[in-house]
Amino acid sequence: MEERLAWAEQSQASFLHALKSQSLAEQNAEEKLDDGTVIRVSAHHEEKAFVFDFTGTSDSVSGNFSATPAIVRSAILYCLRLWTGSDLPLNEGLLRDVTTILPPCFLSPSFPEDPRKCPAVVGGNVETSQRLVDAILRLFGIQACSQGTMNNFIFGDEQFGYYETIAGGAGAGPSYDGADALHTHMTNTAITDPEILEKRYPVLLRQFAIRRDSGGDGHFPGGNGVIREFQFRAPLDVSLLMQHRVERPYGLNGGGAGKPGVQTLIQREGKVTNVPGVAALQVEDGDRIIIETPGGGGFGAP
Repeated sequence: MEERLAWAEQSQASFLHALKSQSLAEQNAEEKLDDGTVIRVSAHHEEKAFVFDFTGTSDSVSGNFSATPAIVRSAILYCLRLWTGSDLPLNEGLLRDVTTILPPCFLSPSFPEDPRKCPAVVGGNVETSQRLVDAILRLFGIQACSQGTMNNFIFGDEQFGYYETIAGGAGAGPSYDGADALHTHMTNTAITDPEILEKRYPVLLRQFAIRRDSGGDGHFPGGNGVIREFQFRAPLDVSLLMQHRVERPYGLNGGGAGKPGVQTLIQREGKVTNVPGVAALQVEDGDRIIIETPGGGGFGAP
């Protein structure tokens, strides 16, 4: 095992050493969650380490978007593997020559002994992790922003619960367009087949389509998100946990930003309501919800 750790360390070290003569795309990259919470990251070389510094990140965050140092390290490891562009072995050895400066902030909150006083982290694992990747890739400048969210969608009642994540647009890069309707970065899930969904749960899937023209313009345009529409066949509780509903997925090198996501509730009597990306609501038999996921950013001037 030590040999495999050393192999990973050596592979990463040779790459980081070669980067000393190169400059990052940005000295300080900043991304905002939809509620205005800031993730700020910079990076620099020291004699024996490559340092990521999250100084300037917001102290606290509303809701359940707090993260942990383990989530931060996972995002860094993932982005470093993307940056190298090679199939490095995946283990802790990759981070032996990497130092993380993580002052007290919502990415590293304190957890008191009383669990009732601890910060909620479920959104940190599924959403803040994505926004961490957005910030680090912006620092590296290797790819425009992808949808940057897992579009967590949950419905159920006292008898059952159903949970899915929904794909969106991928960011474009220096030689390729962004892909349409794809799960990107810190998520790796499939989605339930329509036939099984409708057979097992009191819903109809009215639409599942590519959201045309939602990717950012560019020499290489960003990928398109999707449109997913449900009609409910019983009274249910619905929860949404989503990002990039206010902040748009950024483009790079003159590329345009992708469109943010949108949710629309259409009640059976015809009333139409825009639903925020973080919400809990009750629906009735005959109500519909339309979820439009974000597009990816474009790369290069159109």
